[in-house]
Amino acid sequence: MFQAVHQNHTRREIMVSDKLKMGFIFIPTLMCFLIPVHHAQLPNATISELSFKNMDFAMNLYRKISSYHDKNIFFSPLSISTSFAALLMASDGVTHEELLRGLNLEQLERANQPELIPELFQLLHENITQNGSLKLDQGMAIFMHRRFEVEKTFEDQIKKFFDADISTIDFTDTKGSIKFINEFIKHKTEDKVTEIISRLDALTQLMLINTIFFQGAWKMPFNSNFTQSAPFFIDNYNVVQVPMMFKEDKFYTTEDVPLGARVLKLPYQEGVSMLIMLPNKGIDYTVVDDEITADRFLSWVRNLQKTKLEVNMPKFKMEQSYSLHTLLPHMGMASVFSTSANLTRLSKDKGIKVSEVLHKAVIEVDETGTTAAAATTIGITPYSLPRTFIINRPFFFFIYHEGTNSLLFMGRVIDPTKN
Repeated sequence: MFQAVHQNHTRREIMVSDKLKMGFIFIPTLMCFLIPVHHAQLPNATISELSFKNMDFAMNLYRKISSYHDKNIFFSPLSISTSFAALLMASDGVTHEELLRGLNLEQLERANQPELIPELFQLLHENITQNGSLKLDQGMAIFMHRRFEVEKTFEDQIKKFFDADISTIDFTDTKGSIKFINEFIKHKTEDKVTEIISRLDALTQLMLINTIFFQGAWKMPFNSNFTQSAPFFIDNYNVVQVPMMFKEDKFYTTEDVPLGARVLKLPYQEGVSMLIMLPNKGIDYTVVDDEITADRFLSWVRNLQKTKLEVNMPKFKMEQSYSLHTLLPHMGMASVFSTSANLTRLSKDKGIKVSEVLHKAVIEVDETGTTAAAATTIGITPYSLPRTFIINRPFFFFIYHEGTNSLLFMGRVIDPTKN
């Protein structure tokens, strides 16, 4: 949640009704993963470039999150990038430049095309959902206090490029507002995220909410009859028992020898896949953290080869929340959270800054899926990899749209028994 506040006012002045407080909420949420492999042609190079830059931003954000703890991680890069693209339209001056650099979008900025970046996000969304069969619902909504006036240009842009719903709300009724907004999020995420806001300042004037919901069926579902308890080695000293799924089939896989890791692709229906990167035994996952980049990810995708494998994968559920306002200043995006914030494209009031950014994401991975489609006729490639791919130690996963190589979600599983 972004909550923007007036600076340098006394408490008495803050209570004056024409003093504004603003808040944005990002709620990227990922739901039910159940597990494609379409080699769709890339759209035009500019959209591919946007996906690449979004991915590198995601890897940088992941590294920042992982530097604070050694626990499970899960978030939606697409939702965060989309939300900040909307904020980018509201900013100017140094704040705008910092957001561009932090989001890794500097090279896409064109002085004579001020709407290019939001247009690219719009085109990317259309490419991802073009056939209508992919269950990926991304939505943006603005809730404004009836006394708050947003710049008309910003209002028009956010409707045009992000198809945002704009509604008025009485934030002074904090309980009513909390209930209304949480119900909106619950509906948008199909009951997977039931609460993102538990408190709300009565002085809040505007909230920007972004939600994302994905539900995918495995193209090659696991048979629940084969799922059984098995050990998962968190580290050399800690072992937990997890429900381990099993499937023998032809899978796309590769090996990153310099990194010391293997990669497995688990396809969902309709052009989306999960890519799992499993460090080899004896390789500390924290060493791998620094090596994950967009270039490396794309090299994995390019080098995948089909091989017959026995796959053992743990079922897991995760619900993760992040206070991004504590992370993003360390990624070069500081002024938007300070008294020097320039959000004059949103409002002419110069006393507005962003004080809070909340991100919440949920994922569930299990055996469920639809009947497997007929396997593509590809011969088994003789390969040096062993016949088994046993995910029984910390691993990384990436859920991406194949046609655009857009990273929808990413995470790290250290302990699959921890929600």
